Amino acid sequence: MKPPLLRRALASLAAAVALTLGTGTLLTGGSAQAGTAQAATEATAPVMDCADIAALDLSGIIGAPTQIAAATELSAHDNPLGDWAACEVTGLIAPQIQFGLKLPMTTWQGSYLQVGCGGNCGVVGSGSAPAADGCVPMTDGAFAVGTDNQGHFGTSMSSGLYGIDPTLKADFGYKSEHQMAVVAKDIIERFYGESAGHSYYDGCSQGGHEALTEAQRFPTDFDGIVAGAPANNWTAHTFQHAWNARAVFSGDDGEATLTTADLAPLHAAVLTGCDATDDGIVEDPIACTWDPGSIQCADGQTSTDDVFCLTETQVTTVRELYSGPLAENGKLLYPGWQLRGSELNWAGVIVPTTATGSTSNKTNVDERVRYLLYPEAHPELSWDDVEFTTKNYKKLMKLNEGMMDATDPDLSAFKAAGGKLLIWHGVADPNISSVASMAYYKAVEKTMGGADATTDFARLFLLPGVAHCGGGQGPHNIDALTAVVDWVTEGTAPDSLVSETVGSSGTVTASRPVYPFPYIAVPDGNGDYTRQVSIAERDLSVDYLGSFRSGYETVSNWVHGQWVTTSGKS
Repeated sequence: MKPPLLRRALASLAAAVALTLGTGTLLTGGSAQAGTAQAATEATAPVMDCADIAALDLSGIIGAPTQIAAATELSAHDNPLGDWAACEVTGLIAPQIQFGLKLPMTTWQGSYLQVGCGGNCGVVGSGSAPAADGCVPMTDGAFAVGTDNQGHFGTSMSSGLYGIDPTLKADFGYKSEHQMAVVAKDIIERFYGESAGHSYYDGCSQGGHEALTEAQRFPTDFDGIVAGAPANNWTAHTFQHAWNARAVFSGDDGEATLTTADLAPLHAAVLTGCDATDDGIVEDPIACTWDPGSIQCADGQTSTDDVFCLTETQVTTVRELYSGPLAENGKLLYPGWQLRGSELNWAGVIVPTTATGSTSNKTNVDERVRYLLYPEAHPELSWDDVEFTTKNYKKLMKLNEGMMDATDPDLSAFKAAGGKLLIWHGVADPNISSVASMAYYKAVEKTMGGADATTDFARLFLLPGVAHCGGGQGPHNIDALTAVVDWVTEGTAPDSLVSETVGSSGTVTASRPVYPFPYIAVPDGNGDYTRQVSIAERDLSVDYLGSFRSGYETVSNWVHGQWVTTSGKS
């Protein structure tokens, strides 16, 4: 008989998978370029029936004992990922990592794709592959596709309770994606009679964090990795969200000094102040130093629809959002800040609809300080209890960075294994500052021997005007996954990506090229773009209280009934 915990977990898994894998939320597709390498590979047929997977004994997988919950055939007509039949497998990796696999019945071409999830995860299939629009290997069933809930049950940002259990916190922090990869590859080899020739990872936000964790800690798990808007500086990111909340909710009785009604006129002023081009995008926001004090209301002046101005308090709020979180000595507590030109994307994330409303920044920090940052629960705490001091920063980093962060710039093992890494980030991201990705990439360059040595295996693409994992004012549909597949299989490094805006009818309404950091695409006035180096990006230097370094990682396990933490990556 199965243990009670396992019976309950499998029952929960069956319900969760029915809601997620059957709804088409796992991956999305659109118009883009074909995957050249995958299309040329002959399909491999299974060597066993789909239903027989349910009887496999996977309890002996070292470090990832697993039980299959179900294995059923999914028709091509009913497959939300594309027109291909699949064996849909669900299961549980001890203690609580729920997962789902779609194994192509007639179209598998030898590769495995693992997809990350966002927020605090907690749901199988809650994420997508936002940088894979139109990726032909994905939509044609060339990949076996897997995803998981990162080791706990919940709904995205409100599932922080797992943090008070050290095992579940470690699974979320760094373990789950490696364990998922081990299990998925084992099942694939049994089902097809041969192992996956190539493996890929694609995630955004927390999924981007997972992606970089894999490159840093488990460099041989995946041949190609797409890391979007990575929340990899997880611990210090708490300070950015708390700082934004403090800056905005600093009015009388804690009311917001800015509301969403202020964002459009503020953004318009920024476009003018930053000399934005005709497409309404600030192409190089790092280089813009526009000061909101330039539109401060004069004595006795009131902002109107015709003449917008900011109060003195509002000027302070906007300046603090642009500065990033600062300690008592003026040092940055997080290597990022809100970039000029991102204002329209602050709605709901940083700025509420009404003065008494809330934001996702506040919700996110509440979850962290109550259940995730400390060894025990503190339900009495909230975002307003975060102290912006050197002492508090060092305390929280010591408690969490070893397990929760993925900021190690030494990717030498990943490079030596032949791995290829594509990081992408919306420049106008209000959730995770794109400056953080620039700062991390600069640290990788420094550690790996310079720009040329880094672009051999890793590249950063910045999408102007794009918000968190998509949306915003700039074209945001890209196919980074095909670019990585071609990089891995053909050795063709991506010199550019095409970003598109696709209307409700499926028609492309806008497009632009995106070049690897530190190059930007600048409109030439004739409907085209020129490639130019951003001096501000190339020379970017972010001095913050922490550092990008190796050796901070820890490994935790139960040993003879004791939770033991030691230094190391895996």
